Amino acid sequence: MTLLKRVWNDEAGFIVSTELILIATIVVIGLIVGLSAVRDAVTSELSDVAGAIQDLDQSYTLYGVTGHSAAVSGSDFGDATDFCDSNGDPVGGIDNCIVIDDRNDGDEGGSAPTPSL
Repeated sequence: MTLLKRVWNDEAGFIVSTELILIATIVVIGLIVGLSAVRDAVTSELSDVAGAIQDLDQSYTLYGVTGHSAAVSGSDFGDATDFCDSNGDPVGGIDNCIVIDDRNDGDEGGSAPTPSL
């Protein structure tokens, strides 16, 4: 009977388990917030890489005809529209169609800094 009474009155195990639950809760909340920030950053960087690959252009061609007494040269450029690309994009605009949440984040408004000329 005294062993049962000692276990009933012992609070050391309760304090340790409460501390562990509190620390585990803080760690889980931190992991969720941290991983969501990593997700947003990775999505943004992959979107930038996709935009850079999209902007690679290999359609510039040079035509040249060389004869015995004359040479004619010329060039041509043809650009097709890509995914999320339109003719009305502003100068320096980002057209990769990925916006994380522009209501709460001031730097995700969808436009890049305009280069100074």
